[in-house]
Amino acid sequence: MTYNPMKNQVKKVTLAPMEGVADVLMREMLTSLNRYDLCITEFVRVVNTLVPKKVFYKICPELLNQGFCQNQTPVRVQLLGQEPEWMAENAVRAIELGSHGIDINFGCPAKTVNKSKGGAVLLKSPETIYRIVNNVKESISAEQILSVKIRLGFDDTSLLDEIVSAITSANANQLTIHARTKRDGYNPPAYWHHIGEISDKYPIELFANGEIWSFDDAQQCMQQAKTNNIMLGRGALATPNLANVVKGIEAKMSWHQLCQQLKRYAYLELAGDKSFYFSSRLKQWLRYLKLQYPQAEALFNEIKLLKEKTAILTAIDKLH
Repeated sequence: MTYNPMKNQVKKVTLAPMEGVADVLMREMLTSLNRYDLCITEFVRVVNTLVPKKVFYKICPELLNQGFCQNQTPVRVQLLGQEPEWMAENAVRAIELGSHGIDINFGCPAKTVNKSKGGAVLLKSPETIYRIVNNVKESISAEQILSVKIRLGFDDTSLLDEIVSAITSANANQLTIHARTKRDGYNPPAYWHHIGEISDKYPIELFANGEIWSFDDAQQCMQQAKTNNIMLGRGALATPNLANVVKGIEAKMSWHQLCQQLKRYAYLELAGDKSFYFSSRLKQWLRYLKLQYPQAEALFNEIKLLKEKTAILTAIDKLH
């Protein structure tokens, strides 16, 4: 099949920080299949202390490899918290350990996170956002990139301009906007045009995120968001080579190709430190894959009631 990408080229593609999903194993899998420009980790929760080094290493083992995946894709640690001083202290530690810059999470919609005044709930307080970003920026060296991830707002978009003004005034280098509010959750559609309005007003390097499942989605997103930088989240799990697809490098992976990756992933999971959760993690990935591959739904239905690892592996080994 001849692959003819359209004219509008993606500049940078980042793998999103998906809590409980995009851990080190999934990052290694996806970066081995794609030319990602950056990965951002699941968040390190900052409260009122300096987080122990072992926690950073647990969430981001790549720090032991100078902050790179095995294929040399750089990894950036994400911090989530509400105390400006402690966020700054932990940003310094993360960079000392090898993180390629710092990302700050103001977009997590989880109730447990928001209850403790972290993540998306801070979208209600642009002043707090400014203090956090400013403290972190002033604490790290000038050559280190500080990126921020937000949603369009908490309940609505009324504070979006004020939020972005706070972030840019605090001299963040990059801004990723998930084109939905916290209230929207993950329900389609994504409102990419709001990112375009921000692009018209502010000179910060922008990344668009939300509802990018295909090459065509990426094209529409870039046109409406007025940026050639995108962040891939759930779409990258549903189509494992999506970064290369949106970059125009190759077509969507075939089911046969995906079967080989499923086998690889299964055995890597068993060899990893989360092998106890092997069955639930494999089923979790299949829930995303079945959004793009009907065969994945058949496999999910076959193994969803299985608990024994050997029985699940037998089903995976039969794939072709």
